Amino acid sequence: MIEHLYAHIPFCPKVCPYCSFYKEASDRNKTQAFLDAMLAEADLHATRLRPRTIFFGGGTPSALSTPQLEFLLGGLRQRLDLSAVTEWTLEMNPATVSLEKARALLALGVNRISMGVQSWHDDELHALGRVHTAAQAERSYAILREAGVPNVNLDLIFGLPGQTPEKWRASLERTLALAPDHISAYCLTYEEDTEFFRRLQRGEMRPDEEVDAALFELTMDVLGAAGYHQYEISNYARPGRECRHNLAYWHAADYVGLGPSAFSTVGERRWKNVSDTAEYTRRIQAAQPAADFEETVDAATRHAERRAFALRTSDGIAADPVEIAPLRAAGYVEPRGDRWVLTRSGKMVADAIAADLV
Repeated sequence: MIEHLYAHIPFCPKVCPYCSFYKEASDRNKTQAFLDAMLAEADLHATRLRPRTIFFGGGTPSALSTPQLEFLLGGLRQRLDLSAVTEWTLEMNPATVSLEKARALLALGVNRISMGVQSWHDDELHALGRVHTAAQAERSYAILREAGVPNVNLDLIFGLPGQTPEKWRASLERTLALAPDHISAYCLTYEEDTEFFRRLQRGEMRPDEEVDAALFELTMDVLGAAGYHQYEISNYARPGRECRHNLAYWHAADYVGLGPSAFSTVGERRWKNVSDTAEYTRRIQAAQPAADFEETVDAATRHAERRAFALRTSDGIAADPVEIAPLRAAGYVEPRGDRWVLTRSGKMVADAIAADLV
C-alpha cells in the first residue's frame, strides 16, 4: 500500500514573483469542477492508497473557502481509508487564516499547519510580493493556536536583496518568540519562469553567495541555540515535530500526488500531471490520463536518489569508508555510529554533494 499522499491546490490570492510552483489566480468559476476532478483522481488510487501522511500544498490551499475545504477533505474521507493518518499538513497564507477555517480543518483531520510568513519586515514582504503584513502574520499565528492547532510550522526566506544579518536575526528571534513547533528557513533561489529570474537576467537583482552563506550559518546558530534540531538542511524542529511527510520524500518512499503539476512515484514508475488546471480538469472529466510526463526510475536510480536526499538529513547514509573518503578528506562528512552525516561545512555545499551522489 502507498502511505503518502500529496494534493496540489494551484489557486493563489496573488502570484508571488519568486515562486516557481505551478499556481494561478483564484477563479470561482473553475474551482468546483477542479475539486470534483481531484476527488475523481483520488478514486483512481483508492484501492492501493492507505496514507499515513497527507500534505496539501500549492499554490495556497487555504485560498479555498471553508465550504470548499469541507467538500474536498470530506470527499477524501469518503473515498480513502484514512484510519492510519498520523500527520495531515495544510499550507496556509497568513492572509487567508480565520478561526472558522482553522477549526473546520481540525474537525476534518488536519493536525499540522504550515504558514508562509517568509519575513517579519513589511518592506521585505512587499519586495517578495506577499499579500500579508508582519502584524497580520502574528495575528494569524495566534488564531491557529486559539483554534487548537497542535503542530505549526513557519516558513521563512533569507538571502533577500539587501537583507542584512541584523534584519535576518530579528526575523529569526521574532519567530522564536512565538515558539512554533517547526521552522523552515530557505535561501532565496532564482527559479526559471519567475519574475525574480527575469529580473536577475536583466541585471536588476544580484545574489551574493558570501552573504547567503553567512545568513545560513546565522540560521543554524540561532535556531540551534534555541533547541531546534536541524534534521534537514532547511528544516528545524522541536524534538518529535519533524515533518513526517517530507521525511518520506527524503527517504525515497512511494507517494501519490493529486492535482495539476503534482508528481507521483510508485515503484519504478514516476509521472507528473499536466501543469494546467483547466486541462487537468478536462482530462479527469473525460476519463483520460492526467499525466503529461512519465518515466521509468530503475532500482539503481532510486537508490542513488535515496542516498542523495538522505545525506541532507541528520540521519545521514550508510556508506563504505573507502567510497566516502573524498568527502571525509574535504571535511564534508563525519561518522555518527555506523552512518555518515554532513558536517557544518558539508551543509554549506549540500546541493553539490547531493548532485555528485545521484
